Amino acid sequence: MDGKPLFEVTYLATNRNIDLLAAQIAAFHPKAVAVADAHAGGELVARDPGCEVLIGDEGLRELARRGEYDIFVGALVGFAGLAPTIEAVRQGKRIALANKETLVVAGELLTALAKQSGSELLPIDSEHSAIYQCLIGESHGSIRRIILTASGGPFRSRPKESFPSIAAADALKHPNWVMGRKITIDSATLMNKGLETIEAKWLFDLPLEKIDIIVHPQSIVHSVVEFVDGSVKAQLGMPDMRLPIQYALAAPDRLERSYDLLDLMMTAPLEFFPPDYEKFPCLGLAKEAGMLGGLYPCILNAANEVAVEAFLNGVIQFTQIPELIEAALDARPGSPDLPFSATSDREISNSIDRINTCDSETRQWCEEFLRSARFSAPAKPGQIRERSPKTKAFNES
Repeated sequence: MDGKPLFEVTYLATNRNIDLLAAQIAAFHPKAVAVADAHAGGELVARDPGCEVLIGDEGLRELARRGEYDIFVGALVGFAGLAPTIEAVRQGKRIALANKETLVVAGELLTALAKQSGSELLPIDSEHSAIYQCLIGESHGSIRRIILTASGGPFRSRPKESFPSIAAADALKHPNWVMGRKITIDSATLMNKGLETIEAKWLFDLPLEKIDIIVHPQSIVHSVVEFVDGSVKAQLGMPDMRLPIQYALAAPDRLERSYDLLDLMMTAPLEFFPPDYEKFPCLGLAKEAGMLGGLYPCILNAANEVAVEAFLNGVIQFTQIPELIEAALDARPGSPDLPFSATSDREISNSIDRINTCDSETRQWCEEFLRSARFSAPAKPGQIRERSPKTKAFNES
């Protein structure tokens, strides 16, 4: 090594955490930054950070459009990460993707754009990073199935009858991972694993029927690939996000570790269980949306984001999160069954507009539904309607 850093930060972006952003500006000296929240962006400008400050959603997109970077790390939470990621893909950049919602709502469009531009999609999710690593050197046709592991969250062993009394503080206590509030609630409902299933479909070009889920409470086996000859590959490691982040930045190289090594002799027995679709209906709802395709995953994601925020704010109960999502999928706001197209700039623009419209219409519908008498009563165990025979059979397979 010649003493130069392996990576240099060209741009940084945030929603509204300008205190952390200011510290990062002082440490990394980026050429420009973007702040999605207009008020917070104005505050940062007033501080005179010593670099260009772009504000709002257009500011996020503008940073991504600029060509002075090699790797785009997409880590904005939720739907907000879609637009800048699309801009980076159209620039042909390597995308280190930590925002699973981007592929959930626009996987068909995004993967088509990546093929056109030569953009490389590398996952930062630990499960998808594990699959990616296991598939190196393997032919796509040799895959029998992939298995995503789930910790089971904080309520894996909790009786379903007690779910209506779950408080936000309880749901935010993940047993293995330290994450943001939204993804932690998604892990508690197992929606996170449902979203990851749709993400895996697009990342690895596989039908949902070849993507399974298994509960692994220790979070040591990060995911598994089973091949047609019966061979099974798995990637193991400590539950530490630094490993998949580092791998996405450096692949195909591996950098010296800066985190704890896995000691198999000191590891507790590794356990594996089937997921409980009855206790965690969000998992089945996600798989159903993925099977329906089109804009149904966009409806799923928007409704989930509204529901999680409502739960965190004490507006609804834990058991009402899947109820709101299911109601939105049944209502079908946003003409969800139309195909996407990425064969011309105009068609790409139309597809993006449809996704944005579906997201905003779904959020509006959910907010109105939350205020309506139809959703005013507290949730009761077992209120989720029976899934269709096709979906129920798929969930239980």
